[in-house]
This record gives sequence, structure tokens and C-alpha cells, in this order.
Amino acid sequence: MSKQYQYLIGVDGGGTGTRVRLVCQGLNQAHRAGGVSAVGAAGPSGLMHGAAAAWDSILTATAQAFAEAGLSMPALNEIAAGCGLAGVNNRAWAAEFVAANPGFGVLAIETDAGTTLLGAHQGKAGVIIALGTGSVGEVMLADGTRREVGGWGFPSSDEASGAWLGLRAINHAQHVLDGRSPADALSAALIAHCGGDKDAVFGWLAQANQTRYAQLAPMVVAQAGTVASASTIMLAAGREVAKMALALDPSGTLPIALCGGLAEPMAEFLPPELNSRIVKPHADSAAGALILIQHRLLSIS
Repeated sequence: MSKQYQYLIGVDGGGTGTRVRLVCQGLNQAHRAGGVSAVGAAGPSGLMHGAAAAWDSILTATAQAFAEAGLSMPALNEIAAGCGLAGVNNRAWAAEFVAANPGFGVLAIETDAGTTLLGAHQGKAGVIIALGTGSVGEVMLADGTRREVGGWGFPSSDEASGAWLGLRAINHAQHVLDGRSPADALSAALIAHCGGDKDAVFGWLAQANQTRYAQLAPMVVAQAGTVASASTIMLAAGREVAKMALALDPSGTLPIALCGGLAEPMAEFLPPELNSRIVKPHADSAAGALILIQHRLLSIS
């Protein structure tokens, strides 16, 4: 008989931030009650930042969740953890992360797309397209078969993600600084954010990574619909989402949940034929990570 764990955590770890959902009272009771007791948040835990940084963020968010629940942090071996992390499909990164486990009693890991899929459709057939710092699409068919589209990583992939939007936005600012495009409100906001002039933008670029590019995305979103350059970027992103949807479900019959921080603002920039298939996700990636660890515990009980 395997050990029964009173504390379960579900981790949603991306390139910009980490969210932890804590469930207490044991597996079955928590599952019946839906028992999310508390949540915590911290910095990024996507594996592109390294295993040590990922674990640091996870531990910080976990401690915050216990504090929010009014509980003392137990020994880590009393906690079972399900983690949905960006970068898990890189096997070397995943192995390094597992090897660095600071002491959780049971650990189950999956891509953040996999846990998003579990949360969005509660384990039933459907499609998710996750739009956060990065992007990825995944489908679960009725027979349980799963397939992924995208997720190759930034900058070569992650279409329609925050980093993808940011990269195109800063390219627009570069064109404006060169005189290749007319200045507008988007370029002004971007240049100001990066330090105010061409030299400052060069300095910003020298330090830029996926997370920093994604931090430009809110400027694009805020001005889309009123500033032509921002609208053009968002419409291009919408077309990329449509291509992912078609690749995942050529039949066009499965429900599609847009997930992640860019899901809501992206909706109005999707091609019209895609909008009719969009459904609201049942739950988020952190909730999906709880389902993941629940399934793992049941498999070893």
C-alpha cells in the first residue's frame, strides 16, 4: 500500500511566472470537494531558465500557498507534486529537473500543454491552444491519444505567444527608429520602455530573452484595434492560432479551449470560422497538474 498524502500541489510553470494550487485533506476527499485550499505565485519556472531557478520559484510559490491557507509548511516529503512546465519536452532539461527534486514525496511532471489540456477538458476529448509567454497546442482524441503542435521554443516557434508578439513589436520599433516605418503610439511606448532612444534599445536587445520579449506583449494588446501596427501583429497571431487548430483537428469537430494569459485578448483577432468552436476552459493548468498527480497516486496505490 502506498503512502497517503495529505498535501497535493499542482504547479503551472511558464517562462514568466509560476502558479501553485494547494489541496489539503487527502486525495479522494479533495477531489470530491474540488478542494483547492490556496494558491501561490512566484517567478518563472519554465525549464529554459534552468532546473535550479525552476525549483526556487516552485518552492517560493508553494510556501506562499501554505501561508495563504494558514498552514505551516510541512516537510517536502509530505507533499505530492504535479508539475506542468514549459520545456519538459526537452528531455535533458526534464531529467535535470527531476534529478534536482528538493525532496517532494512524489513528483509527476508533464508539459504545461499537457496539464492545460487536462484542466481545460477535465480529461475528455478536445483541443487546447495555450498562449502565454510561449505557445503550444495539444489535442486529446476520444481514445486517449494525444498529439502536440508547436512548442518548439522561442524564437523559432511559440507562434502567437507573448514572446512572439514582443519580438514583432520590437522589430516595428526598430523600423521606426530607422525611418523605415512611420512612428506611432506603439513604437513610442516600446522605445520608452527600452530606455528612450536607439542606443538604449540596443542595450535592451543585448539583454533580451523570452521573458523580456513577452513583457512587451501587453503594449501590443492594449493598442490593438486602435493602432494599425498593433492590430496587424494581433491579426497575424490569430492566423497562427488558426493554423495550429487545423493541424490539431483537421476534422473541425472538437471543442477548442484557448488558455493562458493571452487567450482573452486574442479571441477578437481570430478568423471568424474559428470563433464558433471556441469554448471556455473548465479549469487551468495548475488544476490540470493536480489531476496529473492524482492520477499518479492512484497508479501507485
